[in-house]
Amino acid sequence: MAADMADLKTRAVRLRELHHGEMLVLPNVWDAASAAVVAEAGFPAVATASAAVSAMLGHPDGEGAPWQEMFAAAGRVARAVPVPVTVDAEAGYGMRPRELVDRLLAIGAVGCNVEDTDHRAGGLADAGAHAQWLADVRSAADDAGVPLVVNARVDTFLPRSGTPEPDRVAEAIRRGRLYREAGADCVYPIGVRSKDDIATLVTELPCPVNGNTGEELDLATLRELGVARVSYGPRFYRAAMADLRTTVQQLLT
Repeated sequence: MAADMADLKTRAVRLRELHHGEMLVLPNVWDAASAAVVAEAGFPAVATASAAVSAMLGHPDGEGAPWQEMFAAAGRVARAVPVPVTVDAEAGYGMRPRELVDRLLAIGAVGCNVEDTDHRAGGLADAGAHAQWLADVRSAADDAGVPLVVNARVDTFLPRSGTPEPDRVAEAIRRGRLYREAGADCVYPIGVRSKDDIATLVTELPCPVNGNTGEELDLATLRELGVARVSYGPRFYRAAMADLRTTVQQLLT
């Protein structure tokens, strides 16, 4: 067990280092096969996407899948690749921080995304309460001896958050700073589409920022703006399913 924990610690340290150099690009995966493709292509880390994993398992996103199935799938991903794996843990599945950390380490994960959407009550979780929960996650990881890399997702740009559009940047900054102070390694304002908005967030948040590509934001632009990490969510899963749909439909003609 000690050797396993030592290996996890090495991988966690490596994943954290990857946020402080060349921009970390993560083509998100959903199973062992897709993870192997990404690792074999040369990417230095692998990240799951909850929307893709839950869809693959036959459940809706937004904690619609049982956490046991989600963690089992993530564990297969971690066992399939020799690089650090970070897991999209949605909003934590109602787990206590120590339980979440223990279960992540048990499957071989050394990082996690945790979002501030409240899937039970709707809208966003209270920022202060969520920051305290993140601080407890950090404390639990410290106790375990593995510097788990926490990517704190800020959901103010998602329509379901209920945040008025003019307030989204300011609220993302407020929440992101709280989460960073709580011990998050990276802040992920998901759904930002504007070059000006992501530039402001990179400037105002005192930590690595996770961005997404879009019409105004290709990889070169995100790199120029100082984005540290880029995620794709379920994009590649959906592309693979679209290709499968087209191919099988051709068999009928």
